[in-house]
Amino acid sequence: MISRKKLKTRDDLSVAYTPGVAAPCKEIAADISKVYDYTRKHNLVAVITDGSAVLGLGDIGPEASLPVMEGKCMLFKEFADVDAFPIAVKTKDVDEFVRTVELITPMFGGINLEDISAPRCFEIEQKLIEKVDIPVFHDDQHGTAIVVLAGLGNALKVVGKKIENAAIVVNGVGAAGVATAKLLLKAGAGNILLVDSQGLICSERTALNGVKTELLKQTNKSNICGPLNAALIGADVFIGVSRPGLVTAEMIQSMNNDSIVFAMANPIPEIMPDEAKKAGAAIVATGRSDFSNQLNNVLAFPGVFRGVLDARIRYITDEMKMSAAKALADYVKEPTAEKIIPDPLDREVSKIVARAIIQASKE
Repeated sequence: MISRKKLKTRDDLSVAYTPGVAAPCKEIAADISKVYDYTRKHNLVAVITDGSAVLGLGDIGPEASLPVMEGKCMLFKEFADVDAFPIAVKTKDVDEFVRTVELITPMFGGINLEDISAPRCFEIEQKLIEKVDIPVFHDDQHGTAIVVLAGLGNALKVVGKKIENAAIVVNGVGAAGVATAKLLLKAGAGNILLVDSQGLICSERTALNGVKTELLKQTNKSNICGPLNAALIGADVFIGVSRPGLVTAEMIQSMNNDSIVFAMANPIPEIMPDEAKKAGAAIVATGRSDFSNQLNNVLAFPGVFRGVLDARIRYITDEMKMSAAKALADYVKEPTAEKIIPDPLDREVSKIVARAIIQASKE
């Protein structure tokens, strides 16, 4: 907490605490909506995790997740002046987690779910959206999806292809992969193949969870089965949200001409950019800051929350996410193979994303 008021005299103390503090308390008790006027609720986001899927580290527990949550709060403040508070919940029971978050919502203006394993994260997010009266956003899902859609829009523009016709392979069908696939479908993608650790998601697979089964209805229309290398033959786009080193030069060579490779595994991508380019990829992006085309969630979530807090938006819709992605893409005036996405350190980005969110909510 950083105090925004001086506290030097008895008068200061009487305003900040008793008896002066009773005045806004009574106003809020009479009209609960005034909590946004008289407290920091209007600008305060909870960054909440159970520590079950932290970065590339996996299930390291709530205590070990705290440095990541604190870092996330720093990014909120630095890039969008959103006050954020880290919270780690010690349970893996979906209903217990949901109930815990529900009980603390009076303090917050928004909920940012973070680093929760799939498929539990989908159920947790949906239940919270239904139960609480403030916006809920799982950044691992939707922040990733927004940035990928923005980068892909510009990458396709550079190579002269359309999302409707592009053959897209998404490797990794967890939180990020599922949300990315759904947003790409919403944006008009007509040919998506999903690949998890067991291979292509196809009708021959008997142990698919509900989320994968539902996505299969909209993807893999030719019902191709097999490993990742089979999926990549003739593909235009590879989107990796999976594990290091899964893609070889031979796999890139089997892709279509002018292929696009988003190798986003951290800290080591599915294939290193120089290797992918040498094998024939026209455009390569990763999640790392030491290569060009860094696809980083910080391009999305600060601006998303700045927009929903400022406009008091209750639900974050797919239309808002697509609007944010378009704003990010359009911010790059003349995209090239080495520049398909804004610089994550550009402080104007959160403002244009916030405006896009607000405009989409009005429409």
